[in-house]
Amino acid sequence: MDAVQQEATARARELQRSWYGEPLGALFRRLIDDLGLNQARLAAVLGLSAPMLSQLMSGQRAKIGNPAVVQRVQALQDLAGQVADGSVSAGEATDRMDEIKKTQGGSVLSNSGQTTSSGAPTVKRVVREIQSLLRSVSAAGDIIDAANTLAPSHPELAEFLRVYGAGRTADAVAHYEAHQN
Repeated sequence: MDAVQQEATARARELQRSWYGEPLGALFRRLIDDLGLNQARLAAVLGLSAPMLSQLMSGQRAKIGNPAVVQRVQALQDLAGQVADGSVSAGEATDRMDEIKKTQGGSVLSNSGQTTSSGAPTVKRVVREIQSLLRSVSAAGDIIDAANTLAPSHPELAEFLRVYGAGRTADAVAHYEAHQN
């Protein structure tokens, strides 16, 4: 790999970090390990071609262009956490992955197993839906630029764009919870 390719790959991974919280190679490898998948099965569940998954993992490609795929990634992350904490068995995880594979994406209010006992979406799910929507329409750098433009006249809206459009999920959850009452 020449210096130009290395620089492009490093830039793609940095963009992935800003959009998804970490480079997709690390995120996808963790899902593969945590859920007992191989790359072909992960690609199939996400609705990506194997070459596209490989390009995203290697940093040859930075962005997941389809918001439904981003939502499937988030659903798999949540599922991996449930497997890790023992609330979902390996067999149940396989069934859930088949359900995730069939999802077409949806609105903030869609219920894809990410709900409280009352049937309401979890805070984390709502936050991730907001992040996914913002990140599907604009790159993190553009969202930050828009926030900087809005900051003098609309500081609260600028903060919202920064936190949800370019921030980490944990920070967005904290922001969401702080503004609920």
